[in-house]
Amino acid sequence: MIETAEKHLRDILSIAFEHTAAQSALVVYDTRCELAALLTEAYRRCLPAARFLDFEAHSAATVRSAFDPLRPSDLAVLIQSDNFRLEAFRLRVELFKRGLKVIEHPHLERMRGREAVWYVDALAYDPAYYRGVGRALQDSIDRAASCVVRSGAGDELVFSSRLESAKLNVGDYRGMKNAGGQFPIGEVFTEARDLAAVDGRIRIFAFADTTFMVNRPERPITLVVRKGCISEAVDATPEFLKVLAGIRADEGEVRVRELGFGMNRAFAPDRMVSDIGTVERMCGIHLSLGAKHAVYQKPDFRRKDGRHHVDVFAVTESVRLDDEEVYREGMWTVAPFISPSS
Repeated sequence: MIETAEKHLRDILSIAFEHTAAQSALVVYDTRCELAALLTEAYRRCLPAARFLDFEAHSAATVRSAFDPLRPSDLAVLIQSDNFRLEAFRLRVELFKRGLKVIEHPHLERMRGREAVWYVDALAYDPAYYRGVGRALQDSIDRAASCVVRSGAGDELVFSSRLESAKLNVGDYRGMKNAGGQFPIGEVFTEARDLAAVDGRIRIFAFADTTFMVNRPERPITLVVRKGCISEAVDATPEFLKVLAGIRADEGEVRVRELGFGMNRAFAPDRMVSDIGTVERMCGIHLSLGAKHAVYQKPDFRRKDGRHHVDVFAVTESVRLDDEEVYREGMWTVAPFISPSS
C-alpha cells in the first residue's frame, strides 16, 4: 500500500500541483492511525527535502510558526487522523491567503482495514480522465436548460431550471485563485439556479448521519421533492428521520441544493469509505439537503441562516442534461474535452 500511495502521490505532486525541487514543502502529520502513518511514509519518499512536523509533538505556536518560511507556490501537506485545530487559526484558509498550495487528508482514522485500501486507490490521478471528462461535464452542465436523474423503479428527479456555473474539483488549478484542497478528489458540482424548480422522486442508498459518517440503510429511501423541498421520505430509517428533523428544526424546511457529479472511480456502492467528506467524490450523483451552500449565493438566502449541508447518495441509473445522456451503467459517457494544454 505504501508503494501504491507513493506512486499516486508522485502523480498528484508533479501533474496536479507541478511541484518541483525548487519549491519548499512542509508536511504536518500525526501518528494516531495506520492510514496517517502510511501516507506520511509515502510523502517522505516523494518529498525527501521537505520538512516533516509531528503535530502532536509540538505546541500550537510552533506549528503555526512552521508555515512562516514558506513562500507563495510552496507546498503545505496536512495528514490528519481527525482534523488539526489551532484555536482561531483557520488552517487551510490562512494557508491559501499566503498563496500556498495545500493538500489536506483529514479524518483518516475513520477509514481502517479495506477502507484504507480503497482510500489509497482513490488517490490515483488520471489527468486525461479528470480534466477531459470533467471539463466536458462542466461544459454540458453550463449549456443545459434542464437535468433529469433517473434512479430506477420509475423514479426521476427533474431540474427544470438552468444550472449554476459548474465548479471543478479535478486537480486542475490553472487560473484558479487557490491550488489544492481535500484529497482524494474527483467531482463537478452545481445546483439549480431556481431552487424551486426541482421536483420528482429519487432513491438514495446512503446519507451523512449526524456524526458526518456514512449511513447505509438496508433498502433505499425514496425522497419526494416538491418545489425544491423534501415533502416525504418513503422507507426512511429512524436515523434519517433524525437528520431531517434536525434540518427542519433549524431551517423550517429541507431544501435540495447541491447537485454533485462524482467522478472518482475507486469508490462505488460496494466500495464506500466511512468518511462522508471523502466518499462524496464517488462516481455517480449526490445531492445536499439543507440551505447551506457557500459557493452559490441566492437572493432569498442569507448565508448565516443556512446551517445544514447533508450529503445523500442517489441510486444513479441515468443522468440527462437536456437530450444528452451523460451517465449510464455506472460511468460518465461524455466525450472528453481535449486541448493542447490538457
